[in-house]
Amino acid sequence: MPQPQVIALDHLVLTVASIPATVAFYKEVLGMQAKQFDTADGETRWALKFGAAKINLHQAGAEFEPKAAQATAGSADLCFLTETPLSEWMAHLSKMGVAIEKGPVSRTGARFPLTSIYVRDPDQNLIEIAVRR
Repeated sequence: MPQPQVIALDHLVLTVASIPATVAFYKEVLGMQAKQFDTADGETRWALKFGAAKINLHQAGAEFEPKAAQATAGSADLCFLTETPLSEWMAHLSKMGVAIEKGPVSRTGARFPLTSIYVRDPDQNLIEIAVRR
């Protein structure tokens, strides 16, 4: 029997200090859609949607179960792909008052070479915005 394999990432969970601040950043700065949804057990949750992916948000100290063993705000390092030139991103980030921590720099992506810039979200998660080189 062949070894079982996973085929894709469906969603990830970010534990955050403030869901409203996180929603505002990812919506206004990164252009994601914020959605509230009800779970099968009747709980209401928040998610950020972009492309075919989704980030579920857990409020620090009130996480949904089961949760990560060390659910901590500010411990993530995420890379988002874009087709928008990084020069346009840099102008947008400046207009939004978001400091660029590093970049543009060359990086190795999962599928192809990247050019990336790095910023921080409200919880100090490292956010990489990358374009195919």
